[in-house]
Amino acid sequence: MLSNYLHEFLGLALIHFLAVVAPGPDFAVTIRQSIHFGRWVGIFTAIGIGVGISVHVIYTLIGVGPLIHSTPWLMTVAKIIGGVYICYLGIQFIRSKPEQADFVLSHEAPVQQQNLRRAFFIGFMTNATNPKATLFFLAVFTTVVSTTTPLSVQVFYGVWMCMVNAAWFILVSWLFSNSVIRLKFIQMGYWFERVIGLILIGFAIRLVFISA
Repeated sequence: MLSNYLHEFLGLALIHFLAVVAPGPDFAVTIRQSIHFGRWVGIFTAIGIGVGISVHVIYTLIGVGPLIHSTPWLMTVAKIIGGVYICYLGIQFIRSKPEQADFVLSHEAPVQQQNLRRAFFIGFMTNATNPKATLFFLAVFTTVVSTTTPLSVQVFYGVWMCMVNAAWFILVSWLFSNSVIRLKFIQMGYWFERVIGLILIGFAIRLVFISA
């Protein structure tokens, strides 16, 4: 059945991946945890971030999503707002400056240990309480996912996004545990973010055009 929704899934997966890899609160927390407490703490923080996504998926599927889908004019408004928000993200990424990564170079004394359960909780709460994540999921599920897409397929989408989030930030944790790689990324990371911003703006324009 998923093959019937492959085009929709690829569109959803692309915009989600671009949003995930662009530095933000989750990215900053994962790096900080990895730098100060080591690789395993960073990995458990990343897993917590991935699980935190499920909070947004659940309330989108059982609450806000169905309400919007059942109200045509509200759907149109949501699509426009969603497209504008995605465009806003793109603009914010384009305005990225090297100074945004200065937190990595702080000279704070590292703490020697952190409980892995606490690391998971920090990652979970960072994502679950992020209002930008709320807007992002509302935007994505009302602009990319069709009203005719079965709930089981939408659940698959949600599980996929949770797994991608966790996998990406586990990779980030692994990379930024190495000081050489960390510093090299900081030197050029803002250019990477600007490219992602341009792609998101292009996607947002397409969404608004289709919804008009």
